[in-house]
Amino acid sequence: MKKYLVCIVGSTAIGKTSKSIALAKSFETEIISADSRQFYKEMQIGTAVPSAEELAAVPHHFIQHISVDDKYAVGDFENQALQKLKQLFKKHDVVFMVGGSGLFIDAVTKGLDKFPEVKSGLRERLNNQLEEEGLASLQDQLKILDPVYAETVDMKNPRRIIRALEISISSGKPFSSFLNQPKPDRFFQSIKIGLEAPREILYQRINQRVDQMIEEGLLKEAKNLYAQRHKKALNTIGYKELYAHIEGKYSLDFAIAEIKKNTRRFAKRQMTWFRRDNTIKWFPYDRPSDEIAEYLHQKIE
Repeated sequence: MKKYLVCIVGSTAIGKTSKSIALAKSFETEIISADSRQFYKEMQIGTAVPSAEELAAVPHHFIQHISVDDKYAVGDFENQALQKLKQLFKKHDVVFMVGGSGLFIDAVTKGLDKFPEVKSGLRERLNNQLEEEGLASLQDQLKILDPVYAETVDMKNPRRIIRALEISISSGKPFSSFLNQPKPDRFFQSIKIGLEAPREILYQRINQRVDQMIEEGLLKEAKNLYAQRHKKALNTIGYKELYAHIEGKYSLDFAIAEIKKNTRRFAKRQMTWFRRDNTIKWFPYDRPSDEIAEYLHQKIE
């Protein structure tokens, strides 16, 4: 019997949680979360973690399972999710995976490119070079070490340039030589469902969600985590704007407006990522769950 991993993807605030729960209930199965913001147990309101009622409706995995103090990379999630799927497929022929983190979805369904270890202290040295000599010096270095990648990468993105330089310098080989390697076969078939809405509706949903988060106590949650604000997990939308308010840089109203604006931009980046995947079957966000379930039954049978 074939095993199927059904991925429900789309931008933030589009309604993935409610749709996936309805579908998982109809298939009598379980859900793996691939929302990297919802992994952290200290962050609940600002990451729109499913409610207690929603979590009770269907078994969920990888919700608030680590701490903001933990080091946790996409490769860790890939390995743990695959192990969990092996367990779940002993009980179910269909399992759902839900989230807006495209890289984490791809890690499980396709596998990641494998890179060598980076030399100790190299990232810090490159960050210092960026600060002292500017982005142009890193750009010039990348053009020498990996002219192929320099032609395709966003040369205004220092994080990506530094990542490519880390690998190129550490390995002695161009970063691009490690890309697009043959991926491992998976022990399941993936079916991808995308939820979409007209821009004005999506933006309205985002604004409503942010207002709801503020009403539920997001500011208090951010204050409780203020001492850990330098952790990577907290350098995220909804928290960093409120930290600017706490530090007196923003008024509360301006901070809320910035959260909405940055969330809209984030949603746009999410859709840009998912639109590159032509295996995704797109449905309107308000399409009844039973119609999507009918489509899935046709694909599975």
